[in-house]
Amino acid sequence: MATRQRQQFIYGHLTWVLGTILVLTLLDALTLELFFVVSLIGFLVTVELVAPQAVSPRWRRRLWWLIGLGLVGFAYVVIKRILEILPPGLV
Repeated sequence: MATRQRQQFIYGHLTWVLGTILVLTLLDALTLELFFVVSLIGFLVTVELVAPQAVSPRWRRRLWWLIGLGLVGFAYVVIKRILEILPPGLV
């Protein structure tokens, strides 16, 4: 059962990432920051879609480290964008 869920998770996330690359390329908007943010959103959605009802397998508990690192990266992207928007003398 856990192996099937793990495969569903991997296939779901891989599909999301490849779809993200395709759509961002077609829109001519492929940047590393945008790819990272959209992939993180897909990762979080995939984690929730494959979540079991009663018991959390060991492999799912290890995902919390990746989620934490992803959120730190997301905070970095947001702070960087805010600093780009602010006038130079304000910071």
